[in-house]
Amino acid sequence: MDLQTRKLNAIGYLISLQDERIFNKIEVTINSVKAQKTATLKPLTKKQLVDRAKKSNEDYSAGRFKSQDQLEIESESW
Repeated sequence: MDLQTRKLNAIGYLISLQDERIFNKIEVTINSVKAQKTATLKPLTKKQLVDRAKKSNEDYSAGRFKSQDQLEIESESW
């Protein structure tokens, strides 16, 4: 059976589906697959990585950072 026929069969099944729980599971799966496609990560280039490290060092030297304790206190209100 070719892909087009399988798609049409799936559409027919969805049209006749009466069980909302099954439909919700299908819908969650579809949304999960769509989210995975859009959330693909791309590796940083060497230049991006070096620039990011330099910026981090500058921020740290200028005192623009939070301690672990500060972050834990802040995260309690999330």
